[in-house]
Amino acid sequence: MTAHPAPPRSSLMILLLSSAAFFSGAALRICDSLLPRLARDFDRTPGAAGQVIISFSIAYGLMQLLFGPLGDRYGKARLVCVALFGCVAGSLVSALAPSFGALVVARIAWGMAAAGVIPLAMAWIGDTVPYEMRQATLARLLTGTLSGMMAGQLAGGLFGDSTLSWRGAFFTLSAGYLVVAIALLILLRSVPGALAAQPAARLEFVTQLRSVMHVPWARVVLIAVMAEGIFLLGPMAYLPSYLHQRHGLSLSAASALIALYAVGGLLYAITARQLVRRLGERRMVAVGGLLMGAGYLAWWISPFWGLAGPIALLVGFGTYLYHNTLQTHATQMVPAVRGTAVALFAFCLFVGQAIGVTLAGYAFDHLGHGPLLLAPALALPLAGWGFARALRRRGE
Repeated sequence: MTAHPAPPRSSLMILLLSSAAFFSGAALRICDSLLPRLARDFDRTPGAAGQVIISFSIAYGLMQLLFGPLGDRYGKARLVCVALFGCVAGSLVSALAPSFGALVVARIAWGMAAAGVIPLAMAWIGDTVPYEMRQATLARLLTGTLSGMMAGQLAGGLFGDSTLSWRGAFFTLSAGYLVVAIALLILLRSVPGALAAQPAARLEFVTQLRSVMHVPWARVVLIAVMAEGIFLLGPMAYLPSYLHQRHGLSLSAASALIALYAVGGLLYAITARQLVRRLGERRMVAVGGLLMGAGYLAWWISPFWGLAGPIALLVGFGTYLYHNTLQTHATQMVPAVRGTAVALFAFCLFVGQAIGVTLAGYAFDHLGHGPLLLAPALALPLAGWGFARALRRRGE
């Protein structure tokens, strides 16, 4: 299936989708820096407080199995708009939660709604942008996501150190979601229906999932992204807490250092076109895996807190050498049901993150910092090497 020509005003659509990705990226990372504050407010260990991340990730991943087929049938941009209004409600209810249990439930609802934003935005780009331009276009969406992740990491630390606390952080996100949701709704009502909906998939729900899983290359991509979720995103949730404990930094200072991770991703996004041309996908994922693993090792052995920021920048750059290559392949795994394919990709990433956060939380509370950081230092270079080898076998 050849990508459809970009419809009129698609640049404005991509801008709004990138804005939606900004607030979704912020929501993905804001709780990392808030874990020590949540632990203190609710009298829990940081590992136990990580349930607010685990619950969000599991709900986010599971809902991909519904949003993907719905996006294929009813239109991906339309479903993104619906999901944004759901995020408004989810973040607002989270801000008003009276207890830790209520907060976890609210985060589940928020994760369910957030599942329809970034993956369906990726799938919409896959439907409208030719493959040879897709890596660079996805990098624009990635810029919004990474900027949001950086802002979320910083905001989490600032709110965690302030009297506004986590409630203020969630109220702020709710307001941001609302602005983007209204703007997208106005755009969808003012353009031809082709912009709001792609041709409806006629496959049944289970058949759509099977049609992706029966493709051998799709299984390779899905395993690779699950490894990223387990070994990169899981331990990363505890990095601000790690710096807070080891070096005695404030939450805002620790968050600011780790937020440079997103700056590394932005450097990738700016240079994506040149990198793809000069390195090729095999070198990109191999180098990305090495940089991610080396970064976790450096965080463990470095005695100086000031090095944490530059290390985070390099890890961020390496992450998106690896991740955006996977992401681009995810948009092309099964073009006939692209929404379902990208949704499964996101499902594997966030189920992997939930597993990773659970394991990292146990390590942080019971085993110390060594296992938390050494496991990804070993696993991530292997993941990069493995996917590069798979690309070579495939002849790419």
